[in-house]
Amino acid sequence: MTTRDSTPTFSTGVNLVLVPVVVRDNKGHAIGTLHKEDFQLFDKGKLQFISKFSIERPEAPLVVADNSVQTDAEGNAKAQPDGAPAASPRSAVVATRFVAWLFDDVHVSVGDLMQARRAAEREISESLEPGTRAGIFTTSGQHTLEFTDDRDALLKALNSIIPAPGRPTNLQECPDIGYYQADLIINKSDPTAIAESQSEWGICNPPPSNMPASAMAQYMAQSLPIVRQYAMTALNYGDRDTRVALDTLRVLVRRMSTLPGSRTIVLASPGFFLTIDHRPLESDLMDRAIRANVVISSLDARGVYVIVPGGDADTPAGVSSGGLKASFAIDNATANADVLQELAYATGGSFFHNSNDLAAGFKQIAMQPEFIYVLGFYPQNMKLDGSYHDLKVTLPKEVMKSAGASQLQVRRGYFVPRHATDPVEQAKQEIEETFFSREEISDLPVVLNTQFFKTGEYKARLTLLVRVDPKHLRFRKADGRNYDTLTIVGGVFDRDGKYVTGSQKVVDMKLKDQSLDTIPDSGVTLKTNLDVMSGSYVVRLVVRDSEGQLMSAKNSVVEIP
Repeated sequence: MTTRDSTPTFSTGVNLVLVPVVVRDNKGHAIGTLHKEDFQLFDKGKLQFISKFSIERPEAPLVVADNSVQTDAEGNAKAQPDGAPAASPRSAVVATRFVAWLFDDVHVSVGDLMQARRAAEREISESLEPGTRAGIFTTSGQHTLEFTDDRDALLKALNSIIPAPGRPTNLQECPDIGYYQADLIINKSDPTAIAESQSEWGICNPPPSNMPASAMAQYMAQSLPIVRQYAMTALNYGDRDTRVALDTLRVLVRRMSTLPGSRTIVLASPGFFLTIDHRPLESDLMDRAIRANVVISSLDARGVYVIVPGGDADTPAGVSSGGLKASFAIDNATANADVLQELAYATGGSFFHNSNDLAAGFKQIAMQPEFIYVLGFYPQNMKLDGSYHDLKVTLPKEVMKSAGASQLQVRRGYFVPRHATDPVEQAKQEIEETFFSREEISDLPVVLNTQFFKTGEYKARLTLLVRVDPKHLRFRKADGRNYDTLTIVGGVFDRDGKYVTGSQKVVDMKLKDQSLDTIPDSGVTLKTNLDVMSGSYVVRLVVRDSEGQLMSAKNSVVEIP
């Protein structure tokens, strides 16, 4: 039996396709009584075998006992002074719910942001229950408050948010070309969009009154390069702003994947337009969120919005916004809302829109659905070409009726990876997902104890004592030996759920039968040391064996004076 230590590293990326599904009744409540065999999953119209099935539920506040023992330098329990009272049982409420409030200050208007801030203020004040941490974030990155339970700090950060548009909003351009119309002109060469912009230019730059009709076509033709120049500027600004929003979400998902518990992003945004070039980025974002168990719920900050037929105050004077221009604006508004719905439904979240009661909307989306089904499948005969695959999930009519289901929220599709998955990487991913949760698993015979020794006034060495009984592991027999490998990951988090430090230990077992028989019934104890500062910590332990592919996960807390 040999062991080797290393610093754990965490990454993502496996070929298993995960599809979150939320089934709701006619009152909007999530239903949690369905089973794997009730679902049918289709990939590009082909029925798939569901190889993974789970039901995710919001985690309740976790109360963990502090059973740690203070020791001397040799590891012996520190004696209590004569006459000192016996220590009373200690426990702590562990942070198990993390909510990131993300405001899209790049795309939102001043009026919509003010409405959203007022609505969010009440919900943030009322939603910080024990075990909950919240953070304030913006897509521009100008305002950030890390996860905390300090209400005053949260409200101060919330009320400091102001719009931070990437493109100047005081431009009086003619033709007035938005991002959606610019995509039609530059990327799609849409003749209707080009002609509409040329017509606008002609209104703002009328020809001389004495120009003969024969010269009019030549005069209007000179507007084409001008239109394309304006469109390219709008396209570059829009592309940058969309990428900023997607990158902010990606970084926030990655940040939250290291938080131990349920993770929700509340996205308040008017939406933003995605071109075809952004779709792989969106799909990658959704994959990362699903694998990290991060639910993205979204609220359309525009409330009930209408397209003003004559344009708004920012429309250049003399430019008509009716007809085709209004049609472009409606299509753009719909496309902006689509991305909010896609992100929510793909990750098991909720989408609130078309209502001015933003306070009710925040209350609805700040909580995860009561039940999220996660279906997983391995695509058969899949070509690793980066193509897009449509997904569809159905329930038989009799199942829908008996369960009282009326609506399914499902991920719409995914992009195929361009390379195969490494089984070692897949096992690493399973360990990571379990380590950064709060779920306790007892598939393997594992016992966790902790002790600490003060190495300085504000420093200590925390020891994790992991007792494992190898006799109850599933070994692989070969060449007269019993083979199995244990991967042991232990680490500590602070009271706000921030990962502090950890260690990984790999135990390779190549035991003869007689060696296995001589192991004591109490098992073997493996020791891991972590250097920490004084404070309150949550200890997390995950053990996985290679042959049985089973895991155990344990929680503990420790208070180091």
